[in-house]
Amino acid sequence: MNPSPVGYRLARDVPLRTTFRVAARADWVATVHDPAALPALLAEPEVRGLPVLVLGEGSNVLFVEPVFRGLVVHLGCDAIRVLDDSPGNVAHLHVDAARNWDALVDWTLLRGMRGLENLALIPGHVGAAPIQNIGAYGVEVGEFITAVLAYDRATDETVRLTTAECGFAYRDSVFKREPDRRVVLGVEFALPRDAATRLEYAGLREELVAMGGLPATPQNVAAAVRRIRRRKLPDPALIGNAGSFFKNPVVALDLVVALRERYPDVPSFPVGDARLRKLSAAWLIATAGWRGYREGDAGMSAQHPLVLVNHGTATGAQLAAVARRVAESVEAQFGVRLEPEPRLVGVRGEGAG
Repeated sequence: MNPSPVGYRLARDVPLRTTFRVAARADWVATVHDPAALPALLAEPEVRGLPVLVLGEGSNVLFVEPVFRGLVVHLGCDAIRVLDDSPGNVAHLHVDAARNWDALVDWTLLRGMRGLENLALIPGHVGAAPIQNIGAYGVEVGEFITAVLAYDRATDETVRLTTAECGFAYRDSVFKREPDRRVVLGVEFALPRDAATRLEYAGLREELVAMGGLPATPQNVAAAVRRIRRRKLPDPALIGNAGSFFKNPVVALDLVVALRERYPDVPSFPVGDARLRKLSAAWLIATAGWRGYREGDAGMSAQHPLVLVNHGTATGAQLAAVARRVAESVEAQFGVRLEPEPRLVGVRGEGAG
């Protein structure tokens, strides 16, 4: 380990931990406690010009190769600052990138701030939320983000991107489309204090009833979401996974109509454009016969067909191979292409940093 310059610590040949529990290492790992030190870190002779990957809790990445030949950056700043909470209907916050996401949900709910309750128990750090535009139970985080603070490697400056500049879309953003350009440092939120809770997503109302008919307060909705997620999704603490591995595909309405001729029960959902519909990736995978599939220690969860799992010592390449076969099978049977939600690092054609 090199001497510690102010703001970061740099180490060589470091094991990496992700929720997939895949054995992986990085040539270099830096822990950054002062974002202003990023330019100095990236100018270090040992790492200058290397691929860069920002890694939080490792809940949305699969290392396909056992060694990352570059620099992994861990951000260590996790403060929350209230920007404006004057009397009114909306509270404005700045949250550093390394804050645990679910801890932020609880922090806001305890202070009467609404909006994030449907996103409870999503793993990872706040900095990953805008990249993926995380969403669950009818809500996307982009609805509540007013700006993202990021270090722009192309211009060597810290920038503040507005909501429009973030380019949020379904599980997508400008940060995801240009993965090597920006390092997310913090996120600004606008959270209402008097908005109605969102219960449109199937199962939420029923879960509140099963909890004793509790009223739909934000805290109770968050508790219901956590109960559903724990019941439906395998626990990464018990079996390696990154939650839902594939996005729900958005396809032309004509394709849905054609599929219904063969599969009358195919579920589909509106997306705001009458020409398009969203299909359930879980239904496609299960109908294609992949629920509970296992090849060695790599496979698809029997608990939820959308989850790629590591039963023990599967390699990243073995997990990626199973995912590829599942996607090819679904496309051959339904004519629908599945795209992964997590980032696959080391796949040919995928940016390294």
